[in-house]
Amino acid sequence: MVVVAEDELPSCPDYSSHAYMNHTPPSPGRYQLSYQRPEPACRKFILPEVEETIHAMARAIRDPDLFRLFENCFPNTLDTAITWKGVAADHPDEELTFITTGDINAMWLRDSANQLQSYRSLLRPNTSSSSLASLFRGAINLQARYILAAPFCNAFHAPPEAAANLSASSFSFSSGQADYVTPPPDPSVVFECKYELDSLAAFLQLSHDYFSATSDAAFFARGSAATHRSSSTWVRAVHAILNLTTTMQQGTYSPDGTVLPSPYLFQRSTSSASETLPNSGAGSPVAPQTGLVRSAFRPSDDACTYQLLIPANMMLAHALLNSASIASSLALPDLAARMRSLSTSIQQGIEKYGRTHHRKYGRIYAYEVDGFGSANVMDDANIPSLLSAPLLSGSGFVERDDPIYQNTRRFVLSRDNPYYMFGPVINGTGGPHVGPGMAWPMSLIVRIMTSDDDDEIYASLKQILASTNGLGLIHESVSTHDAAIWTRQWFSWANGLFGQMMLDLRERKPHLLRRSYQ
Repeated sequence: MVVVAEDELPSCPDYSSHAYMNHTPPSPGRYQLSYQRPEPACRKFILPEVEETIHAMARAIRDPDLFRLFENCFPNTLDTAITWKGVAADHPDEELTFITTGDINAMWLRDSANQLQSYRSLLRPNTSSSSLASLFRGAINLQARYILAAPFCNAFHAPPEAAANLSASSFSFSSGQADYVTPPPDPSVVFECKYELDSLAAFLQLSHDYFSATSDAAFFARGSAATHRSSSTWVRAVHAILNLTTTMQQGTYSPDGTVLPSPYLFQRSTSSASETLPNSGAGSPVAPQTGLVRSAFRPSDDACTYQLLIPANMMLAHALLNSASIASSLALPDLAARMRSLSTSIQQGIEKYGRTHHRKYGRIYAYEVDGFGSANVMDDANIPSLLSAPLLSGSGFVERDDPIYQNTRRFVLSRDNPYYMFGPVINGTGGPHVGPGMAWPMSLIVRIMTSDDDDEIYASLKQILASTNGLGLIHESVSTHDAAIWTRQWFSWANGLFGQMMLDLRERKPHLLRRSYQ
């Protein structure tokens, strides 16, 4: 199916407004959840395999409210966030897919990779431009273009090719911030330039997701500038990632105590400390030769307290190891070896610097460290998180039953975690992005996906169902004491993650889908 421009759709409502309201028919259960899918003519991209999956899940899920939440959430990215799909102006064989986060009209590397990962289990080899495989190829190509243009940046404008197909209101937008960034990005390309290590890992994750499902090595050898597989767009983007991350392994000081110039600086005029970096934009000091890679910002877009962000390093290490198989398939042994070497360096750094001793839980992973001995002991709901470590980049950085992960998990899901929010409505991890008292349903979804305990999964599902305020979509965060207080009515990644979790339960715990949650 070809994506239709918003201004050409037949009287289609703006989904930002649509998602705020209740729509009929309500689900016939206790929560009477609103039906939130757009009319078929207003859906951005329709895939038969997704519609078939929804029909199949209607037979697998007994509870009417639980099914309505799946029915609304699983197709949400396809229904609402595939904002443009086309081809490169100078290379008609180069597919492009522009995916917005939902209520923010920009493409985040991290969000778009995870939005598509929701459909990973349905991905099959397919050369058609109307296929799921085409969506993946288009997103990989566009992300590679973005990384080559601005490797430190996290969020981007629609490509110029999309201008003629998008209405002015959906194409002309700005982050609305006065940012001072070194190196300075091109504002016509970049929406926001917060350097987040997990954004680069997300590109590798997306690439591996596609390759592992399709074995389509030829795709990675193509590109608008490619004359040989070693100079393809994808390969050049990987080299850019390796060059940047290797540079960001450096510490703050040289051996003689001289302060080294920071490769990246970010300052924003703001009243929020989490929106800018200290030390004139360089961030907090980092020890040298840890093997870990610095990150200025977390996946929440909040500034790191200490720049060696352990979940992001976990994700990058595993994504490098997985996607090195693509380089091997292209007969690029030197590139594959470099990717594996960096992965090993990061893993060794995590083992040496990324763990700390907790007085109650024993040996656990820290959320952030600086390499000097300081550790930030917490977790944040956004993925990658410590809680999500077994899920990162497919098979996971650690096994679920790993003793240190289990210690960490018990800590994260306890009141000893300063960002664990609890109350009568919902209990889960939050973060400084929204603040205390607001739990993120995303954290409960991850809790379910990392649990084998039926009672824990059942209780978490009940809380998620009770947290939508009747709207039938996954919010960014919800007050632990009042379900009517929440942030972001339209958050495509969280919606897709819920659908992904439900498909996972169908495989692992089908009996839980046959239970009542009334």
